[in-house]
Amino acid sequence: MTKRDASRAEQVRQRRSVRSAKELEQTTKRALKPMVKVTSRTPSVPIVIVPREKERRRFKIALGLPEFHLKRPKFSMPRFRANWRLASFIIALMLGVALALAFYLPYFYVPSAAVYGNNRITSDEINGVLGIAGNSIFSIQPREMERRLRLNYPELTSANVEVFLPNTVQITVTERQPVILWQQNGGFTWIDTTGVAFRPRGSAEGMVVVTAMDAVPAGTFISNDPYSPPPFLSQELVDAILALSPLVPANTTMTYTVADGLGWIDPRGWRVAFGTTAEDMPLKMRVYQSLVDSLTQRGRTPVFISVVHPDGPFYRMAATVPEETIEENQ
Repeated sequence: MTKRDASRAEQVRQRRSVRSAKELEQTTKRALKPMVKVTSRTPSVPIVIVPREKERRRFKIALGLPEFHLKRPKFSMPRFRANWRLASFIIALMLGVALALAFYLPYFYVPSAAVYGNNRITSDEINGVLGIAGNSIFSIQPREMERRLRLNYPELTSANVEVFLPNTVQITVTERQPVILWQQNGGFTWIDTTGVAFRPRGSAEGMVVVTAMDAVPAGTFISNDPYSPPPFLSQELVDAILALSPLVPANTTMTYTVADGLGWIDPRGWRVAFGTTAEDMPLKMRVYQSLVDSLTQRGRTPVFISVVHPDGPFYRMAATVPEETIEENQ
């Protein structure tokens, strides 16, 4: 290498070093220069990033054979087309089998009904009237059973039939409570507080015994119960009997006639009549006691005393003694 060439190479290196020093100085100045805040007057628009569709990866295997690609296998379930005719047939077949099993399997047969609330009517008698023993539970109709019970037993005020799977039937009844023993034409019947007559069963205590000399007028049917029988006695007559019963002398039976209503034969020898109204029964009894006391003080024994009308009572003496009124005795 010549001297000229050496000096020339040295000049090139010097120029490069100077250029590098200038670039380093400019870079340092730019790095230390504070950043200017940039604002925009236009509203910012949100940037929506659309996800990229995942690319399927391909695998290349070097087997020394011509190039080919392996793809991921796809699995799909077989698709069945809806056939409504076939589905309807299957459902109908299943329902038919279920109904056949329900009516023919002994598991659903009712052995007998359990009866609650009965005191005088036996459970066997109720089961005999209904006839549900040995029948399928699905053939039991509770409303029909209730109607049959009410029509066969007037002494029931209510009957409730409940059915439970697999083979249980429960019957809850409410019986009428007798308060009057009504005797007429050699027969007798029981009557409750509403005037309904029903067949006597067994024995009952505390009833008022009434002997009827005449046929009693039928009571007025005012019940909202469609299965309740018409009353044998009117409500007014029932209330009068119950109000007068505490006043009846011991060992004496209350009587009834159409003309005089309720009354009895007093042990002292006369017959007394009180009518058929209950609201003024206490007043009639006071008038009767006053009249009896007055006759006893005078030593007179009547054959008949009537206080049907408390404002106009009267008594009748024997045939040999003329009839007197209250005003004549005062």
